[in-house]
Amino acid sequence: MSASFCLCTVQGLKVPSSNGNGNGLGNQQVNPPAPVNIIRQPGPGNNVPVAPAAAMTQPRRATGWKLAEEQACRDDLTRLCPKHTWSNNLAVLECLQDRKEVRRDSGDSDTMSGLLWNYKLNLTTDPKFESVAVEVCKSTITEIKECEEEERGKGYLVSCLVDHRGNISEYQCHQYITKMTSIVFSDYRLICGFMDKCRDDINRLHCGSINVGDKDIHSQGKVLACLEKALVQEAEQQDQTHPIREECKRSIMRVAELSSDDFHLDRYLYFSCRDDRERFCENTQAGEGKVYKCLFNHKFEEAMSEKCRDALTTRQKLIAQDYKVSYSLAKACKADLRKYRCNLDTNMPRAREARLSYLLLCLESAVHRGRTVSGDCQGEMLEYRRMLMEDFSLSPEIVLHCRGDIETHCSGLHRKGRTLHCLMRVGRGEKASAVDGLCQSALQALIQSADPGSDYRIDRALNEACESVIQTACKHIRSGDPMILSCLMEHLYTEKMVEDCEHRLLELQYFISRDWKLDPVLYKKCQGDAARLCHTHGWNETSQMMPAGAVFSCLYRHAYRTEDQGRRLSRDCKMEVQRILHQRALDVKLDPDLQKRCMTDLGKWCSDKTDTGQELECLQDHLEDLVSACREVVGNLTELESEDIQIEALLMRACEPVIQSHCHDVADNQVDMGDLMECLVQNKHQKEMNDKCTVGVTHFQLIQMKDFRFSYKFKMACKEDVLKLCPNIKKKVDVVVCLSTTVRNDTLQDLKEQRVALKCRKQLRVEELEMSEDIRLEPELYDACKADIGRLCSSVAFGNAQVMECLKEAKKQLSQRCHQRVFKLQEVEMMDPELDYQLMRVCKQMIKRFCSDADARSMLQCLKQNKNSELMDPKCKQMITKRQITQNTDFRLNPVLRKACKADIPKFCQPILNKASDDSELEGQVIGCLKLKYADQRLSPDCEDQIRVILQESALDYRLDPQLQIHCTDEISRLCAEEAAAQEQAGQVEECLKFNLLKIKQDTCKKEVLNMLKESKADIFVDPVLHTACALDLKHHCAAITPGRGRQMSCLLESVQDKRVRLQPECKKRLQDRIDMWSFAAKVAPAEGFSDLAVQVMTSPSKNYILLIMAMGVMTLFLFGLLCGRITKRVTRELKDR
Repeated sequence: MSASFCLCTVQGLKVPSSNGNGNGLGNQQVNPPAPVNIIRQPGPGNNVPVAPAAAMTQPRRATGWKLAEEQACRDDLTRLCPKHTWSNNLAVLECLQDRKEVRRDSGDSDTMSGLLWNYKLNLTTDPKFESVAVEVCKSTITEIKECEEEERGKGYLVSCLVDHRGNISEYQCHQYITKMTSIVFSDYRLICGFMDKCRDDINRLHCGSINVGDKDIHSQGKVLACLEKALVQEAEQQDQTHPIREECKRSIMRVAELSSDDFHLDRYLYFSCRDDRERFCENTQAGEGKVYKCLFNHKFEEAMSEKCRDALTTRQKLIAQDYKVSYSLAKACKADLRKYRCNLDTNMPRAREARLSYLLLCLESAVHRGRTVSGDCQGEMLEYRRMLMEDFSLSPEIVLHCRGDIETHCSGLHRKGRTLHCLMRVGRGEKASAVDGLCQSALQALIQSADPGSDYRIDRALNEACESVIQTACKHIRSGDPMILSCLMEHLYTEKMVEDCEHRLLELQYFISRDWKLDPVLYKKCQGDAARLCHTHGWNETSQMMPAGAVFSCLYRHAYRTEDQGRRLSRDCKMEVQRILHQRALDVKLDPDLQKRCMTDLGKWCSDKTDTGQELECLQDHLEDLVSACREVVGNLTELESEDIQIEALLMRACEPVIQSHCHDVADNQVDMGDLMECLVQNKHQKEMNDKCTVGVTHFQLIQMKDFRFSYKFKMACKEDVLKLCPNIKKKVDVVVCLSTTVRNDTLQDLKEQRVALKCRKQLRVEELEMSEDIRLEPELYDACKADIGRLCSSVAFGNAQVMECLKEAKKQLSQRCHQRVFKLQEVEMMDPELDYQLMRVCKQMIKRFCSDADARSMLQCLKQNKNSELMDPKCKQMITKRQITQNTDFRLNPVLRKACKADIPKFCQPILNKASDDSELEGQVIGCLKLKYADQRLSPDCEDQIRVILQESALDYRLDPQLQIHCTDEISRLCAEEAAAQEQAGQVEECLKFNLLKIKQDTCKKEVLNMLKESKADIFVDPVLHTACALDLKHHCAAITPGRGRQMSCLLESVQDKRVRLQPECKKRLQDRIDMWSFAAKVAPAEGFSDLAVQVMTSPSKNYILLIMAMGVMTLFLFGLLCGRITKRVTRELKDR
């Protein structure tokens, strides 16, 4: 572009040669203004007068002509310029043209303005000006080949030297070119060709007068400023009906570029910011763009003038359009730009590749790829990235596409990046409406250009908001390190986080999460994997076909693959993917795929769920109600969490105490595989477990019920069995039931080879045990009993199977549907006591003490056998009693009895079975039936053994006899209240009822007591009170008698009658009481069958009389029948003789 700038060369104006004084600059002898009435220059319209000659001092041909000697300049010179400069025309010129204080209220002002302008014009248009440059810059021209080759006499040589003035090392030459540059840039009309290229645009845009006689001698800088503003505004407007012509655009940008090293050369900015420069940058040396940078850094200070701030913003916008307008950036990054071919993209228009954003993207790409970019260049990039984040107006796309959103939501927030963060907040959807799609894209492009993910300090709003958090929570990380953002995310929603930092952080992370490349650590570790597995482009390349978040979704799909499933991520990349997943779990908006697919469902189901982490939990709770696309992504995320629950950062924080105490071994594993969640579930009721952790773990358990894939260990152990045995079943609870039923059936049928694999059976047991802990983990049971829970167990907390225990205790008050479900559950628990969570929890220590070697399915049986041990824990004993009471209500709840009496029950108790339903208790009727048959000694040996045990237990505790409970409740309250209230039941209530048999009014209760007496007569073992009293006598007198079938009882009764045998007084007394009771029972108890009648007759004192009467009756009937038969059916002789 150097050819576009030249110094005007107008022949015919005489300029004296150097007088040889000093360095060729100080007393450059130049002709005074020519004696003409008017000097004309091309203007926007007709020729415009430049300076009236009448007001000027007459020309003098003396070789020593001085500006200081001119009358028009003398007053201002004396007042404004140091005396030692008066003899140097250039020094006087520089002094007067850089001062605002030049008088404007007299005629001499116009005369001086014309004098100065004509002097500059003569100076710059004289061919000898170039010859001076050749003389002063001889060695420099030789060093710079481009300048040496320039044609002489057309001003191109000086133009070239101005272009390369940064490379001029020769002091005199550098000073000369710098002075000449300041002279030329003091008035745009002195720049060769500028007027020709921009005349029409100046007229159309009304950019001001070109009249040098204007009272403000500095007004011509405003013309350039006007054109620059029009240029940057053009990029910010959609409707470009009258764009600035391309050749004028190039001239404007070239002038801006050539003035980039010294802010004095930007005349409008120089005069706008002179006071601010003194205020903020007094000690900053001019040159190399240092003053510009200093002013940029103070742009939003309260003391900065608005005029200067506007001028600086315009300058920054020009830099955004062409990075070369920044001297320091172009110089620092020149070698790197060439090295990485950042301006050699032939597929891109020149204007595009000159954009600051393109330069930043290209060089950032090199940095992210691990290439070396010089420190100076990176420092400059950091400054301008910060600049882009600080002022949204420097990005024309933001101004163009986000104007409406800014006016609606973010007006009045134009400083320090606040507007940008406001737009980002609206983009996250935290206000009524999200931003326009084009605005969203512009924001995303700006974030990529600025790349604040690589250094949080780039985002001034974030830096200021989070400074205190960084100083406390992240002080161990080097300032500017990319991991600062990760550290801040790790402390999100913690006590160390402050609200303002939280908002700014989430606003930025929302956009970073939509482009995996914006997390520099993730990109560094995963760029190879992404290219290999996800077919990604380079860092600074984008694909419109690839939606936001697609690359990261691809990465995390491969992160959790097994070796059998194909290609996986490298270890370093997987760790970074896990880190990002942990961060995204904090806010649903940080997962672009989830937010996009679930936007409708979030509004429909979760509009009131605004607290931390609630939105994802809400979506999981409504999984079945979600649209298919949302359900898929939520399902995939939940499945991922099941494998690595540490993704749930909030849950991990809440569970930190219990993890440290009980799960630190599995938490330290690099590969989770579901072990940590399993550990948390197992320790859910430890003292270290707090409410937040309990709620979180339980919620995850509830979500797992929706799909067996959400339980990673269960899925991996049983997926083949599920496909084979339970196809088309998705809900975990249904899969567990299906597999459990298969295992149970195979066990009952004694199959040699189980259909469910061993590893699946083991994990199935874990799942069954977990489900037993909380009724909510069994959805069908919970749904059936929800109303009953609210009515009967509203004050009972979930967990520890407490609600389930409450329902069991209130079983008689349950609704039919709930009662049926509870009965079915109890039936399963009695078959497999390990699934009885309350029993296992309360009796945990007793199981270790008494039943460590027992099979899981015989656990309750073992506990019952040790129930009365002195070492038995009272709470466990109470729980065992509860389970015994439950078992005795229905034979189906006692698997051991059911198996032992499977032939006896249908044989003796079929009428009762005919009335029974599959899902309600028989209230002990079948067991009562078997008890009576036991008394008659008609049961099979195995069944008899089991009934004997039940009789023994119920004889000690009346609560174990359901029929006695039902029929004698009132009588017990009336006659035996004191005995019933005893904490330890040892048969007191039964003895009370027996002794008060005559006082019992209810026939049904009396019948039950008589049955007890009958049962006790059959075997002494079923009468614990008598057995305890007669234990010594049994040992001494009946030791040889085989127990069972009433044999030892008969032995004791015979001993009572035998006067030779001396029984223990207590035993003798108890036996006599029993004999009296049995005698009374025989008198009042009706016979229930022929056998019962026969027993009563044979034991009656009138036995002989009764038998005689019965024999006579039978004989009479026989004779009567014989006689009647002979009369009614006579047979003829013929028939007899046949």
